[in-house]
Amino acid sequence: MLATLRNYPTTVNLLLSASLVLTLARAITLPYLVIYLSGNFHLSIADIGLVIGSTLIIGSLLSLYGGFLVDRMSSYRLILVCSGVFTAGFLGTFVARDLWLFYLCLVLINLAYAVIDIAVKSGFGSLLPVAGRGEVFSIKYTLTNIGYAVGPFLGAGLAGLDISLPFLLSAGLGAGFFFIYFVWGDRGLAGVEASQPSAPFLAVGRLLLRDRRLVCFTLGGLLSAVVFGQFTAYLSQYLVVTTTAETTYRIISSIVATNALTVISLQYLIGRRISQQHLSLWLAGGLAMFVLGLAGFALSTTLVFWVIAMAIFTLGEIVVFPAEYMFIDNIAPSHLRGMYYGAQNLNNLGAALGPVLCGMVLAAQPAHYIFYMLMLFIIAGGMLYFLGAALAGTAAAGKGD
Repeated sequence: MLATLRNYPTTVNLLLSASLVLTLARAITLPYLVIYLSGNFHLSIADIGLVIGSTLIIGSLLSLYGGFLVDRMSSYRLILVCSGVFTAGFLGTFVARDLWLFYLCLVLINLAYAVIDIAVKSGFGSLLPVAGRGEVFSIKYTLTNIGYAVGPFLGAGLAGLDISLPFLLSAGLGAGFFFIYFVWGDRGLAGVEASQPSAPFLAVGRLLLRDRRLVCFTLGGLLSAVVFGQFTAYLSQYLVVTTTAETTYRIISSIVATNALTVISLQYLIGRRISQQHLSLWLAGGLAMFVLGLAGFALSTTLVFWVIAMAIFTLGEIVVFPAEYMFIDNIAPSHLRGMYYGAQNLNNLGAALGPVLCGMVLAAQPAHYIFYMLMLFIIAGGMLYFLGAALAGTAAAGKGD
């Protein structure tokens, strides 16, 4: 991977650094939001879930317009502005004493992060040939997971001194990236060619809704994200119901470490081999790994079984994430790439729904029923993926004729 990074132009490496640095900044604070909201604002567990989930949903919905901006203005300026908003959001969480201000800052952080993520993926599409995009998406996802793996440890060290210090470090990382990108960023990086006609946001939105391929991929991703978007949350819920608090902590810590190590060690090796020619087969294999992993969770009775099931589940994650990106990249017109990736960000709605739906099932049915439900989401999402792939193949054949 390091050899590949050395061969990339500086612009691509800067975009990849955005994924690493800004994800690290988020990961430093995410594990402590629950504690911070409880201790500083005296919120109940239900209210904390509402705050965290709703800020994520609002940020994802607003990022649709961010994708529109990626297609309409200089990506350099947009990334700088969003980096500034990201930094200001974390500074705001550090100083905020009112819940409404803290809530607004969380929305701004999630929105800025989502828009930068769209700009990064769109930038890959404009800077690299089609054959090289699968590899760069895998590198991006590897770096993102490194950020999520390292961040909580940095946050833990600072939180031991003062629970608000992780927010300050996150702001510092955001400011550091802002300075680096301001100095070395490609000022000519743009989301769309100047020759392309502009259209208002709602008109572009209606155009996207008419693309049945995108609708299928977006809905498939949303349903699948119920399963892999917040898996630690619903597994924690399941373990709290079926085991003791001590066992829950031990198992969750082990499977989170397993997930991070598996992604970091295998994502690039596997992801670079995913090709457009066999994308549907790769996706089928990834979804099958999800189903096998869920079955393993349902049957696990020891820590070893949980770790093995998590490793299998993670193999699905390793395949499905870059395959999703490549599907969207394959169908997105160059002048609408930002909007198409913005639509893909709606997957976060599924991620937010996962713990809610699993909580409802755990309250009304035997605990292991949540895994049956999650398998159904994977199957339904997979059917939509393959319908979208079939429509994409039909459209490509029509163009060839």
